[in-house]
Amino acid sequence: MFLFKYILIPLWKIWFYVLIACTIILLFPFLILSVAKKSWYPMFFILARLWATIILFGMGFVPKIKREEKPQKGKSYMFVSNHTSMTDIMLMLYSVKCPFVFVGKKELGKIPIFGFFYKRTCILVDRNNAKSRVDVFEAAQERIKQGLSICIFPEGGVPEDESILLDTFKDGAFRLAIEHQIPVVPMTFHDNKKRFPYTFTSGSMGIMRVKSHRFIDTTSFTKEGKRSVKDVVYKIILEELKHPTI
Repeated sequence: MFLFKYILIPLWKIWFYVLIACTIILLFPFLILSVAKKSWYPMFFILARLWATIILFGMGFVPKIKREEKPQKGKSYMFVSNHTSMTDIMLMLYSVKCPFVFVGKKELGKIPIFGFFYKRTCILVDRNNAKSRVDVFEAAQERIKQGLSICIFPEGGVPEDESILLDTFKDGAFRLAIEHQIPVVPMTFHDNKKRFPYTFTSGSMGIMRVKSHRFIDTTSFTKEGKRSVKDVVYKIILEELKHPTI
């Protein structure tokens, strides 16, 4: 047990970071080309999905996805899910086929190699800067006009307390969805916390279940209705976490 927990699992987790770096280096020439123009983002998204697929299966993770509704080609959506692990990024990329852009913390742009592409392809937000939050709205509008979707983890980060099943949602994703009149797609990631938690001596290979729920239409809501949409989505994801249907 000591060998497994304190040697093999940490080595397996180190492999995760090696895999991230190696796949980025391998795809580097194509990635550089794909970020040369904003209009080429769909090419980057295809490469990002390939990167995510290699990492998931290279780590021994097997995604299992159940969809209640499928996105329409050429239509924009707001994808949201619970946030429990670094693998949430890869699983979201694997699970969603239509091109989307992540809205994420500005600090992640400092990560070597990964940060280079992160800053050029994602919408960055500084949560301590009010102007930054305004800039997010403008950047999201530009991406939506290009026919892209948006993805936000509404908890705002992975809760430090691993006993928390689902942390409080922030308003941003739902305010953006209402502002731009795009449907919200709630998604539940069941196993990421168990498979790849932040605790360095725990984790395991295996199935990663994803439930993509029915879309929430936002066209009948005003900005003041963001709390209603947020509460509905929170209840959907929390109920699925408590009583899995996949």
